[in-house]
Amino acid sequence: MARLMLSLLHEDAHILAFDKPAGLPVQGGSGVEESLEDLLAAYAKSNGKRPRLVHRLDRETSGVIIAARTKPAAAFLSRAFAERRVEKSYLAIVCGGAPDPAEGVIELKLVKSTRDGIDRMIIEPGGAEATTRYRTHSATPRAALVALNPETGRMHQLRAHLAAIGRPIAGDAKYGGLFSIGGIAIPRLLLHAAALAFPHPAGGAMRLAAPFPRDFAATLAALGLAC
Repeated sequence: MARLMLSLLHEDAHILAFDKPAGLPVQGGSGVEESLEDLLAAYAKSNGKRPRLVHRLDRETSGVIIAARTKPAAAFLSRAFAERRVEKSYLAIVCGGAPDPAEGVIELKLVKSTRDGIDRMIIEPGGAEATTRYRTHSATPRAALVALNPETGRMHQLRAHLAAIGRPIAGDAKYGGLFSIGGIAIPRLLLHAAALAFPHPAGGAMRLAAPFPRDFAATLAALGLAC
């Protein structure tokens, strides 16, 4: 329970929000010692009601994630995500310098592939619609810090879209990301869910943000990228 409380960003009668550390899976499963759902179950033992997750982050992605504390709040937030009324803001360190153009929209349809026994998303004209807006914050010839706003929520959307334009996320083995850039070691997938802006179940709007994890910030500095 301590791990969850240390990363708590916001708590009220309707929602619980926190900064998920990289490496913590959202769901349990074979070979998973501890997941976010396990921590929420522990929270329920002390609080009486188990919060319900209303969206997901990949295991190695850090940042803001929210759960609903009541069934009405869960239904409200799930509907908000489905209706694209939630603004999701990510930051990623990508390989190969700034995208060209430095700011734009990626509209490439995606479909799940299990080739070689590995689940990944590939570009496919008959796939599901997927749209990502991006903007370069800072860049060197070898890497860049890119802000990302996905307008759809497909599996691995940001990772697949960036790889498709030749700028895979650093540390993303599944989509061609490097683990060393100019002699700088890349510790993991460097994708951070920096902020969420959403309608609150009690009315009005809320925006929650999470700072860079230490390893992300250290890699930024080592690569000479400004945030």
